[in-house]
Amino acid sequence: MGNCKNFSYIPFFFLLCLLGTFFFLPIEAAVKKYQFDIQVRNVSRLCHAKPIVTVNGMFPGPTVYVREGDRVLINVTNYAQYNMSIHWHGLKQYRNGWADGPAYITQCPIKTGNSYVYDFNVTGQRGTLWWHAHIFWLRATVYGAIVVMPKQGTPFPFPQPDREVNILLGEWWNNDVEEVVKQGNKLGLPPNMSDAHTINGKPGPLFPCSEKHTFAMEVEQGKTYLLRIINAALNDELFFAIAGHNMTVVEVDAVYTKPFTTQAILIAPGQTTNVLVQATQVPSRYFMAARPFMDVPLSIDNKTAAAILQYKGIPNTVLPILPQLPAPNDTAFALSYNGKLRSLNSPRFPANVPLKVDRHLFYTIGLGMNPCPTCLNGTRLTASLNNITFVMPQTGLLQAHYFNIKGVFTTDFPDRPPTSFNYTGAPLTANLGTTLATRLSRIAFNSTVELVLQDTNLLTVESHPFHLHGYNFFVVGTGVGNFDPSKDPAKFNLVDPPERNTVGVPTGGWTAIRFRADNPGVWFMHCHLELHTSWGLKTAFVVENGKGADQSILPPPKDLPPC
Repeated sequence: MGNCKNFSYIPFFFLLCLLGTFFFLPIEAAVKKYQFDIQVRNVSRLCHAKPIVTVNGMFPGPTVYVREGDRVLINVTNYAQYNMSIHWHGLKQYRNGWADGPAYITQCPIKTGNSYVYDFNVTGQRGTLWWHAHIFWLRATVYGAIVVMPKQGTPFPFPQPDREVNILLGEWWNNDVEEVVKQGNKLGLPPNMSDAHTINGKPGPLFPCSEKHTFAMEVEQGKTYLLRIINAALNDELFFAIAGHNMTVVEVDAVYTKPFTTQAILIAPGQTTNVLVQATQVPSRYFMAARPFMDVPLSIDNKTAAAILQYKGIPNTVLPILPQLPAPNDTAFALSYNGKLRSLNSPRFPANVPLKVDRHLFYTIGLGMNPCPTCLNGTRLTASLNNITFVMPQTGLLQAHYFNIKGVFTTDFPDRPPTSFNYTGAPLTANLGTTLATRLSRIAFNSTVELVLQDTNLLTVESHPFHLHGYNFFVVGTGVGNFDPSKDPAKFNLVDPPERNTVGVPTGGWTAIRFRADNPGVWFMHCHLELHTSWGLKTAFVVENGKGADQSILPPPKDLPPC
């Protein structure tokens, strides 16, 4: 091909050169198209039938299969009575917040009878992610897996499995979830907890009327299986285990990890975990089970969802064996398990941890109470970051930022809490009022950010999984008690910390994360416990545009839903 220039004056050779260039180009990225119809369907679980919101009548919804480098077009048409928006959880959406999906943050919702095309590229990411409704509590039934396969010819950095299986962990309410939430809000109290946990939409045989609502996967002796596990539950961190079988963790939140073997995993709402399982046990039927982790005395749905791993040729009459799950309040297991997570940090998949920090942020997580004359006790339970309860706007924050619409939000979210106190000391039950506001934090383009999330004992300590949209971050440190800025940073892991999009802040403890703010836009950050999000445990970062041509927010698509 190097001689093409010598023949450029001869049209025939010029054509040959063009064709040659065309044929030797690497394979271009594909365009994957999906149609998502938001439809109400009657579904029966636990002896109760009810109408639920679904995508394409499926519960859970369809899996989105893409390859790293693909462009994805998903046309969402809303036939349900609720407004709808869908978030592609963990996809970075570089410069393209318009496709991120959280209602009133990056878009106004898709109204009944309308459509919107989520148009995005999957760049520099591969692994298990997921999608879910990002408005009200509709993600109780509107969710599904995203499987991003590596580029053609790029193997996994672990033994190639014989088969892959998606495992989506969820929650089920017998009553209409939106009504349950309305009732709770009216009283100023938490809504009724779920009636069951589910595995791939099915509670399993430990629940009534669930013989046919049990997920089963067949395995063959000697084969290796990759389980892509997603916690799509609304409010519960979950333990997951398989009787008689160890699991090797190889990826979390679509980032490869140093492999380690464990009898159980802990997975918070919003997180994904890929594990390898080898079918090398005595052929039989084995339960896979999921049950909540809760290490404070709060009431939760503590029932166990079960599915079946069944060796080929074993009849259904064989009773399955139950796994040993950690105790529901096993804090030691939780801390030890999360401590084993490390980025692979190989030459092909490096961990580019920011070593110097431009901006230090310290956010306290608190529960609170605000006056509510119509509520049951004259007060409403609430939640806050740095004592600010986030108020959702009526216009998308990204639109307000992009079009410079005044009066929608301010950028004076404080870098620190208004007052310092013994955050994790005795429970604080006085002065629990919070400030209600739509306050965001402005971040300079390409600056490095360290954010310490500190749990507090306002009302009660509790574990909180935090999700940042538009970014992955490195979990450089975590600890129990109050963060000590003079001692704790010396213990940070700046070599191979886990890289995630959702991280658990331990009960009565803290977590430190770092990221480089190289994705301009308005990016939501919130607790992924739906209850706390709805109470105001959320904020957003306004990341400014850079100076380069490809460092500013892309223009909005023509079909962006109007507010």
